[in-house]
Amino acid sequence: MVCVGSTPSPTRLIINADDFGISRGVNIGIIEAAVAEVVTSASMIVNLPDFVDALDRAQSCPTLSLGLHLNFTVGRPLTGAPSLTRRSTGEFYALPVLVARASLGLLDASDIARECLAQIDRMIEAGFPPTHLDSHRHVHAHPAISAAVIRAAASKGVFQVRVPCEPLAVNARDWRATIKKAGLLICARLSGLTAAADGANHFVGVSLQGGRFFATRLFALIRQLPAGTTELMTHPGYADASLAEQDSYTLERETELRVLCSHEFRELLVRCGVTLTSFGDRPSIVPQEGQLAQHH
Repeated sequence: MVCVGSTPSPTRLIINADDFGISRGVNIGIIEAAVAEVVTSASMIVNLPDFVDALDRAQSCPTLSLGLHLNFTVGRPLTGAPSLTRRSTGEFYALPVLVARASLGLLDASDIARECLAQIDRMIEAGFPPTHLDSHRHVHAHPAISAAVIRAAASKGVFQVRVPCEPLAVNARDWRATIKKAGLLICARLSGLTAAADGANHFVGVSLQGGRFFATRLFALIRQLPAGTTELMTHPGYADASLAEQDSYTLERETELRVLCSHEFRELLVRCGVTLTSFGDRPSIVPQEGQLAQHH
């Protein structure tokens, strides 16, 4: 099969590892993939205990571009954030409840902004100003959340915000992934999120999740990468007890790690003329005044 990336048009790929800081096992896997020079960027969860472990491990990989994996669904907030949390426990609402409350207009924009700023500040204070921003379970794409997040990020100089719009044609046979992608596409459009808000022209990764078919789907995707810069969302790591308490995507992460670090994958990147890059290698995408105004 002919690789799109073998044409004269440059094809660049940001391989971003989400959930850096969710558990020690995930942290180990992400650094392993970064040292193997496959993962080029990672997004940090800063409000969970293993954030400290992630910071320690990041010191050994100074070339790794680090962004914020904004978290509104797991653990406790860094601020009070009463509209985002359960009164009985002080913990974030689970994703379905958060989405329902957001859709009903029950979230306070000031809670969203303060918590976003606090999470960005935690990275800055730790010595890792975020190069980009995305979020756990893509909550930042919700129309009731995105405007406050984008304004808060911009106030801290973070303009590279993930636009989670994967083409519906990618792995279209997986109906679950297609439904999820369609929902994210609708949210992004209602939120006014466009490729101009990101450091990448394209985004993929939603339809790759699932251990059994990950390698097949990933290899097919690489052969079809368009010209320009694409962000590939990945979740490499090792499953451990802490991860199982936080997330249902566990052993599949070990499959992702093995495939990403494989000789076959790296050989395919070379054969297809794909150049790996990161958010840290790209100039900050400072929006025009009118682009920020649409989120006010």
